[in-house]
Amino acid sequence: MDIDVDLIRRDLAQLVSYDSIGGSQSEAAVQRWSAATLQGLGLEVDLWPLDLEALRADPEYPGEEVEREEAWGCVGTWRPDPADDRPPRLILNGHLDVVPPGDPEWWTGHDPWYLHEDDDTWYGRGVCDMKGGVAAILAAVRAVGEQLTRPFAVHTVIGEEDGGLGTFATLQRGHTGEVCLIAEPTDGNIVAANAGALTFRLEIRGRATHGSMAGRGLSALDLFERVNAELHALDVRRNVDPPAPFGSRPWPISIGIVHAGDWASTVPDLLVAEGRFGVRPGESFDEATGLFEHTLAAIDEPWLREHPVQVTWPGGRFAAGSLPDGHGFGQQVADAVAAVGAKRPDLVGAPYGSDLRQYAAHGIATLQFGPGRIEQAHAVDEFVPIEEVVRSAQTYARLLLELCG
Repeated sequence: MDIDVDLIRRDLAQLVSYDSIGGSQSEAAVQRWSAATLQGLGLEVDLWPLDLEALRADPEYPGEEVEREEAWGCVGTWRPDPADDRPPRLILNGHLDVVPPGDPEWWTGHDPWYLHEDDDTWYGRGVCDMKGGVAAILAAVRAVGEQLTRPFAVHTVIGEEDGGLGTFATLQRGHTGEVCLIAEPTDGNIVAANAGALTFRLEIRGRATHGSMAGRGLSALDLFERVNAELHALDVRRNVDPPAPFGSRPWPISIGIVHAGDWASTVPDLLVAEGRFGVRPGESFDEATGLFEHTLAAIDEPWLREHPVQVTWPGGRFAAGSLPDGHGFGQQVADAVAAVGAKRPDLVGAPYGSDLRQYAAHGIATLQFGPGRIEQAHAVDEFVPIEEVVRSAQTYARLLLELCG
């Protein structure tokens, strides 16, 4: 199977050069690049502007954590016979939005928006999460597309990092299929189930006073320590004996942003914290948020009883999702991976949310398999081994031949 590494390098270099942070103009521009590239590969392309107002009014809207004034959907479909109106046998999905790179000075000797190659490894923002996977999809289509006799589709989407708006809009537009493989980084495994996640925001009120009279005030930071300890205890309770295929601590609670105080010599009377609350399979959003809010309301602290922690739920809403029990798609993907010379993968559960749950909710059996490790996603000096990108492309090409040939 002829996978052209030079063309993967070219595609990935162009993709990385788009600083397609969620909500940016480049998030829209990279979708136009994707549409042109898929068209060049002979696919029928649907490139459309998302009706953001209508999508946000939908009861199933998955939420956003960035501001957007413009967003685009892009789907490429291969139909060898224009009269063949069957749904695509296989969907290959990849998101092209990325998170900010942090301080570029922290990157080791190279620009995060430039594809750097060293020691059989590619570096740059998004090479792992997940432009490397998208480049592998394009390479697979390039290698076998004209040999196929059944329809297949490529969905490139935006907004995955902050809720899944792009895939939501793609499915709302009617682009479906029989099975879907998402090219997220999976470290050689196949992800068959995802935990869910919700973003929470806490406002904790204290009592301000001059720093020299700290004992007469009540620091919101000290109150936060009490709240955080209770959340840690809840985290431990919720992660006891998780079910297969999940590993240890699959739905954690973590806090990523903390702001407190506005003057060095003032006891802070307001602390704002934002974090992530893992949602278990089968747990509704109402059940999850109710448990979280009840836990904080029950803290045995006189001040907090009189001044309760204010909890809101901004941003993305990631439900849990999984491949149906006994579905054969997991075996098909594992066979394809082994057939191209890689170690036969295990089916595992992932502790993070993804677009898997959106396809699963539409009755589309969905898995994740792609190059890189999730630890590298969002990291400084983000990297992906070149061999893994090539192996992923070979796997996708084999699946296309087996399912659509």
